[in-house]
Amino acid sequence: MSAMVTGGASGIGREVAARLRDAGHDVVVWDLSGGDIECDISSPEAVSTAIDRTVREHGVPTRMVACAGIGASGMLLAQSPEQWDRVLAVNLTGTWLTMRAAARAMVDAGVGGSIVAVSSISGMFADRDMGAYCVSKAGVDMLVKVAAVEWGAYGIRVNAVGPGVTRTPMLGEPERLPGWVEGLCERTALGRLGDAADVAGAIVGVLELPWMTGQVVHADGGLALHSPIDSYGQVQRLRQHE
Repeated sequence: MSAMVTGGASGIGREVAARLRDAGHDVVVWDLSGGDIECDISSPEAVSTAIDRTVREHGVPTRMVACAGIGASGMLLAQSPEQWDRVLAVNLTGTWLTMRAAARAMVDAGVGGSIVAVSSISGMFADRDMGAYCVSKAGVDMLVKVAAVEWGAYGIRVNAVGPGVTRTPMLGEPERLPGWVEGLCERTALGRLGDAADVAGAIVGVLELPWMTGQVVHADGGLALHSPIDSYGQVQRLRQHE
């Protein structure tokens, strides 16, 4: 069985590709570098070339994971249109282009399959200095819902997994911001940051659920459970400093 993973040369994507290979899939990794096929997912031409090669060399992928994406920071009043466009071109338009390419191959071959896009809890929450990223991931959440409705008749399931704060190359070195990691761990029900393997496990699990489509599952260790009001937490912090 053929599977394709975009952004599969590093981070969450690499872990997903490894798990799928262990499960017996013929995995094709698309990435800008280090993958089986070099592809800029924001380019319709590059995506078209990559899916043609994938089908020709490996057959129609019936499992597809859209992991490719970029991080970004910038306040809305300061971010340039070029920066904004790049984030949405990769994270949202690129996700659509690659999902569409995989779905079209499935439809043309008359086979069903399963697609999972990587979203983020930032698609649900508003973070200052992360406007373009938040908007791009909110778009991914709606994209999978519409795709699930449109492609369900072809036997194609479409879902998303939204990580919380996860230790990947995109995160960089969070300890450089004093107290930030400690605060995140305190607010996370499972008491730590996630890693790529945590999220990959959720992605592969959702990929194989036969009666699930159009859903966004948050693989965040419980980070999104906290209310920002959190008066109890503030009381506890004050007591620790008494």
